Amino acid sequence: MKRLRVLALVYPDHVPPDSLDGLEDKDILPWRAEYDVITCLKKAKHEVMALGVQEELQPIRDAVESMKPHVAFNLLEEFHHNALYDHNIVSFLELIRVPYTGCNPRGLVISRDKALGKKLLAYHRIRTPAFAVFPLGRRTRRPAKLGFPLIVKSLTEHASLGIAKASLVRDDAELEERVRFIHETLDTDAIAEQFIEGRELYVSVLGNSRAKSLPTWELVIEHSAPNEPLIATAKVKHDLEYQERRGVQLQAADLGEPMATTIGRLSRRIYRILEMSGYARIDYRLDEHGVLWFLDANPNPDISASEEFASAAKRAGMSYTALLTRIMALGRSAHGHRP
Repeated sequence: MKRLRVLALVYPDHVPPDSLDGLEDKDILPWRAEYDVITCLKKAKHEVMALGVQEELQPIRDAVESMKPHVAFNLLEEFHHNALYDHNIVSFLELIRVPYTGCNPRGLVISRDKALGKKLLAYHRIRTPAFAVFPLGRRTRRPAKLGFPLIVKSLTEHASLGIAKASLVRDDAELEERVRFIHETLDTDAIAEQFIEGRELYVSVLGNSRAKSLPTWELVIEHSAPNEPLIATAKVKHDLEYQERRGVQLQAADLGEPMATTIGRLSRRIYRILEMSGYARIDYRLDEHGVLWFLDANPNPDISASEEFASAAKRAGMSYTALLTRIMALGRSAHGHRP
């Protein structure tokens, strides 16, 4: 394996330490992926430089000039504290001709806007929940054909930011209150979509023009109240104590054939329609009738060694080192090799 010079782009406060000694899991959680990626690449004998980036592009140019990286490992999901600006980072890398990992700018723009992505997929006759968008500064007026229950989210934020049990609304008063919460708390437009009861499934996809889907993973909450709706809230995703208390598990989904084949094929098709590249995670609901509903597409998802993407890769026979090596190879092939 060729040893590479790797410029790891991270948030300034996510530059990981060299050691985890004396740190608890809750301390590590915010920068777990950064630590796992950088530590793994260093163990594989690559030269790695971690660069904190948030509000200025000049540090990237300076680091490129001094290091001359073979590839930039992009671990950023926002710029200027705005998720919609993440495509500007990779656009800049393209302009200065530095290969990078993960999704291209066009795929980021399309997939970050949940409504835009759903419209494109609906055109291609892929089943998505009915929805309506409620822009900032406008009154909350629900279309008559959009029935309850609805789940209210940020139109552009990911990682379940702003999602709680209160996000599931059953009347217009609750809808208006939750839309206001999204507007005021996250400062983004809101989207309310038909709530689909069923299993929550995640499919990881790896590739560029030719993509591979990895084994399907499933979110399971073991200690739920009877008839409690399954919602992937921010607490479910990020609160370690809550996860332990409620028995939150991410595990391989037992789907059987032909559903396993169907969801893999569908995920690759969605990946292509949304013009994604590098790697992504496609989220679904599987309802009680065995019908798949597309929920969301996540470019550049969490690739911590213990998260679902790496776990799915491992189940497919790919070690964590092999996964990161493949991600870098995809970036270099898609965006041009640097000598």
